[in-house]
Amino acid sequence: LLSTYSVDVRGRLDKLSHETKASAAKAVAVRKHKVPLEAHIMSKCPDARDALRQLILPAMQQVYDKVDFKLSYIGALDGDDGVKCKHGPDECMGNIIELCARELYPDPKINLGFVMCLTKDYQQIPERSLIEDCALEHAIDIKKLNECATRDDGGHGIDLLRSSVQHSSDLNVTISTTIRLNDKVYCIRNNGGWEYCPHGSSVNDLVLAVEKLAWQS
Repeated sequence: LLSTYSVDVRGRLDKLSHETKASAAKAVAVRKHKVPLEAHIMSKCPDARDALRQLILPAMQQVYDKVDFKLSYIGALDGDDGVKCKHGPDECMGNIIELCARELYPDPKINLGFVMCLTKDYQQIPERSLIEDCALEHAIDIKKLNECATRDDGGHGIDLLRSSVQHSSDLNVTISTTIRLNDKVYCIRNNGGWEYCPHGSSVNDLVLAVEKLAWQS
């Protein structure tokens, strides 16, 4: 059974898709470049849940067609070609599952919806029942997801995670959740509150910032 929250998220994502198609049909000018919007997270982090639910998802509903959105992950690279995650091996597996979802389903309507579904019960990640329920809810093939995560004895999934963690490290991003807009830190969700948000932390603030950048490009 879907919780009220799950239904609300799915409704928002469906609305996001419909509104995107409608706005695209009405667009007069064709944008050649989308504005980079990125959230650096940890899959078992409550701040990631709050940042996605309070800011990213509702903003994406309005600017889906104007941004190049992606999630990146935070961890620590070790000397054995592995990755250490703050909340332990379960978080590393959760990160890999979410990265595989993005690789298999590049459309944020699908992969962001899947991540939102997992994140609302982040303490249960990566329990199989949660993964299967969220995959079913967002039309993700669980067999393909499992194949991605376990390919090459898990090597493929680790490579995806290492690449994402390396990317965050190269940008000196260490806090989940750090939101970057147009390749600059826009706002940080940390310890249950918003930090370093010079342009504001509301949905409207982010939407206006994206729209301004979109029409400048």
